[in-house]
Order: sequence, then C-alpha cells, then structure tokens
Amino acid sequence: MTIRHCFALALATFLAMSAGGHAQVPSATPPPAPLRVISFDGGWNLPVWAAQRQGYFEANHVTVQIAYTPSSGFLVASLFDGKDDIALALVDNLIAYQEGQGEANPDLTVFMGGDGGFLSVVAAPSIHSFADLKGKTLSVDAMTTGAAFVLRELVTRNGIAEGDVTYVRAGGTANRYKDLLAGKHDATLLRTPFELLAQNRGYHVLANAEALGAYEGTVGYVRQSFARNHEAQMIGFLKGYKAGLDFVADPANRDIAEALLVAHIRDMTPALAKQSYDLLLDPQHGLARDLKPDEKGIANVLALRSKYATPPKALNDPMKYVDLTWYDKAFGTH
Repeated sequence: MTIRHCFALALATFLAMSAGGHAQVPSATPPPAPLRVISFDGGWNLPVWAAQRQGYFEANHVTVQIAYTPSSGFLVASLFDGKDDIALALVDNLIAYQEGQGEANPDLTVFMGGDGGFLSVVAAPSIHSFADLKGKTLSVDAMTTGAAFVLRELVTRNGIAEGDVTYVRAGGTANRYKDLLAGKHDATLLRTPFELLAQNRGYHVLANAEALGAYEGTVGYVRQSFARNHEAQMIGFLKGYKAGLDFVADPANRDIAEALLVAHIRDMTPALAKQSYDLLLDPQHGLARDLKPDEKGIANVLALRSKYATPPKALNDPMKYVDLTWYDKAFGTH
C-alpha cells in the first residue's frame, strides 16, 4: 500500500468516526462565576484582598469584584436592586431594614460572621475627654442604622446627655474620617484602621466598643432569593474568603498582609499597617477565624436597637436574621 493510500485510509477513518459521533473532544472548564461584593472601605476587607491576590476565589470557581459604598442606605439599595450580590457590613444595618426601622425592607439574611466591629470614638485634637464633647457635633453613618447606637450608648455611659450633643449623618467610615479631618465634626465613630490614621494626625481615641461587651460588627449578608439560586457561588465565596482569612492570619504571611493594607487604604503607612494588623488579627477581638456569627454579639446589637431605635420594638431573637445553610455546606454542620 502506498503512502498516498495510507493517508486516504486514515482520513476516511477519521471522517467516519466524526460523522458517527465517536470523536472525543475534551470539554472546556467553565470560567469562574462572577460575584459582585459591596462593602465599606476598611481593614476588615483584608481577607477579600488576600483571596483575590492568592487566587483563592478562582480556586473555588468564583471571581470577586469588590466595590465600596458611601453609606449603609446605598449598600442595601444596591443589594435589593440586584446591582450587587453580597454585602460585607455591620449586622445592625440588616436588622434595621428587616425590622422596618431603616430606609428599606428587603429580604436579607446573614450567612457568615466577620468581626466585633473595630469601633472607636475618635475626637478632634482639642477634645481630650467625653466631658469636652458638650455642645459639640458628632457624626454617624445614618441616624437609625450602623453603629450610631454604639456611639450614643458610649456617650451616655460617659456622662453626656443626649441633648448635650448634636448628631449628624455623614455616611460610611471613610467619609466620616475625611469630614473629621476637615473639621466638619468634632467627633465620630471610626473603624480600624481609621482610628489609627486619625491618632497619627493628633486626634484622640476616647473609647472603643469593647466597653459594651460582645458585639457583632461586620457580617456577610445576601438576598435569600439570590443565595437559593446561586448555591455554588455562595459556597465558593465562603471557601475562598476563609482561605484568604487563614492566609493573613498565618504569621508567615504577615508582611504580605501589611503590604495589602498599605496598597488598599489611603494614608496607610508601613508603621501603621503593623498596628492595624495587630488589631485586625487579634485572637479575641479581631476577625472571626471560624466565620460563625456571634450570637451573643448580635444579642447586644438587638439590645441597643431596642433601646434607641424608632419606632420602638423589643428585639430578642439573635438567630432570626441568620441562615447558615450555605455555611454548613461549605464547612460542615455548625
């Protein structure tokens, strides 16, 4: 048989197999599913930044794009309008909207915990104590959401009556930090690392939320309809986030974690990044290693909301706002 005949036979065999559906073509791996995450700007996003850098989200078949919100109202509206999929924000925001004490009432649920809030009362250089706050203006994210009630409680516990100060709405932590530096307000509540950035400029930390006991700060929350229809993405996000958290918590990776803080936060310096890392990864008061929502912390959030929110409502069921369906599927039963 000539070479020409051999080639013709091989070609005929290939065509016959293709026509008969016997040709084996390797299936392409589907691209990672996109997830749009919205958060307030701050150091508590460190696990997300690490997971993005290390490729942990992609290893779990999702890709994460994070955006930063100017306020809690904007954040919740973005979720409810379908512009974002997952929020990383204070649990009090979710509770406010669920209980009809905020600016909307979407069907949201907490699917993971995060931290204790990293909340500190920070005042202008001329103010050295709570007594100096009389007659001054204090800023909050929103009057009925976020950590406004923490600020009001700390002010009251330190002997200042509600009528002795003026509270004004100024948006998220980054916005309040800028306004404080600009002299628009005399004091505010800042979250790590912004209290350190302010201290570096001569501002004073008067107290922090640890004085109130257990407190649940940042959590992950989501529209239930989205989570039910995107289970694989939810699980992928949880696993990727946890891998990012484990990475930054490993002392061997501390230099990288500090570099991420410098890269992502304006005014951050290497020296301040070291201080920020110690606070963010503190074993007791830092980022929650197991990602479980803190039931006692949520109970304290509810107690403050029951005391200060309008319309008044007694709130006493911390787990009412939590659904660990996707947590359990990602990590096993809690």
